[in-house]
Amino acid sequence: MKAGVLTISDKASKGERVDTSGAAITELLSTIKASIERTDIVPDEAPQISDTIRSWADSGDLDLIITTGGTGLSPRDVTPEATAEVIERPAPGLGELMRSEGLKHTPMAALSRGVAGVRGRCLIVNLPGSEKGVRQSLAAVIDILPHAVEILRDRAGDHTSTPSA
Repeated sequence: MKAGVLTISDKASKGERVDTSGAAITELLSTIKASIERTDIVPDEAPQISDTIRSWADSGDLDLIITTGGTGLSPRDVTPEATAEVIERPAPGLGELMRSEGLKHTPMAALSRGVAGVRGRCLIVNLPGSEKGVRQSLAAVIDILPHAVEILRDRAGDHTSTPSA
């Protein structure tokens, strides 16, 4: 599985903050043997976010794009809208699963607006911006990501089986 990790953060894009969330995604994806092919940090600007996601997905080089940041309620949090602009088919169950897991840890998880969906044969998933939120959210879906990618590649066999943990 070839993946891209996109961090959305005004401060990290200016070098004013270390991107621990993107690093956590890279670390966790290595547990499912994903190869990180692209990484970038962009500010909380919808055109830059959507242009990057679109470019990466349309390149055909990536199976998975994980974003971190910009999923809250702040006026600068525009990642879900930028993602929705480029996805062709939503995958709402992933966002629901991540929020459900987050609610086990904090009621604030209900404020996360991250979305997931497909563009072409690339799965795109929004995660929160905090390292803790990234770890909890990605843990909720990481075991199903390889199967999702296999489905998108038309290589999955029986869709009724459950991935092993």
